[in-house]
Amino acid sequence: MEGTGVLLSLRKEPLGEVYLVGAGPGDPELLTLKALRAIQGADAVLYDYLVSAEVVALIPARTEKVYVGKQCDRHSLPQAAINQLLATLALRGKTVVRLKGGDPFVFGRGGEEAEFLAARRIPFQVVPGITAANGVAAYAGIPLTHRDHAHSCVFVTGHLKDGDGDLDWRTLARPGQTVVVYMGLKGLARLCKELVAHDLPATTPAAIVQEGTTPRQRVVSGTLADLPELAAAAGIKPPTLVIVGEVVRLRDKLAWFPEAGRLIASASAVEG
Repeated sequence: MEGTGVLLSLRKEPLGEVYLVGAGPGDPELLTLKALRAIQGADAVLYDYLVSAEVVALIPARTEKVYVGKQCDRHSLPQAAINQLLATLALRGKTVVRLKGGDPFVFGRGGEEAEFLAARRIPFQVVPGITAANGVAAYAGIPLTHRDHAHSCVFVTGHLKDGDGDLDWRTLARPGQTVVVYMGLKGLARLCKELVAHDLPATTPAAIVQEGTTPRQRVVSGTLADLPELAAAAGIKPPTLVIVGEVVRLRDKLAWFPEAGRLIASASAVEG
C-alpha cells in the first residue's frame, strides 16, 4: 500500500471523506440527525445486509448505491475489498457513507475500516447509531437492566461453531445479568445448552427477536430449556437478536410495539 501514499502526495483533485454511519436497528425514525444528513449528502453509499429497506429508501436517487452485505456463508464483497473500495472512492474526491445496521463499532467491523483509512491518511468520521441490543430490546418490551433483575449487561456475537470454545461461558452464565447475543439464531441450541451446562438454570427466561423495530418484528420468548424448539416451530429467520436473563419476564407487562399476529390494546381501548 506504499503506492497509496504516493497517490495522496501527487493528487490534484481534492481528497474525499468517508463517514462510518450507524443506521440503527431498522426503524428509520431511529436514525440520528447526523446520520440522515450524511446519507443525504453522500456521493456514494456502501450499505449492509442489516440496513433495513426503509432506511435504504432514504438514500437519494442521485447517489451511487453499492450493496456490500454479508450473510452467513454468503458475502457479496470480502471485507478487504470493501476497505479498498472506500479508499478508492475517497481518493476520487467523493463523499462516501459506509452504512451499517446498528452501530459501526458494535460488531460492525467499523474499527477495522477506520484503521484501514487512518493508515492511508484518508479523512473519516464515525457517526454512532442505536445498536441492535438497545433498540430491539426496547421495542420488544425488555429492559436490558433493571434494579430488581439485572445489574449488568453483556453483548456477544453468536457466530458459534460446533466444538469451538470461543466464548467465556462461565462469565456469561453469571446470575444477575442480561446477555444479548447478536446473530444468535444458528447457534441458539448450543448457546442455551452451554449456559445451562455452566450452571445457569434451565428455567432462565430467554427470547429471540426477528427484524426488531420494524413492522416485521416477531418475538418468541421461553426459557433456556425450550427456546430453540419454540424458535424453530415459529419459523424464526435472520436477522435476529437473542436476550437471556430475568428481564425477559417483564415483556408480558411492558410489550408496547404492535407485532404481526399480536395486538396491543391502546389507551383509548382500555379506557373504553
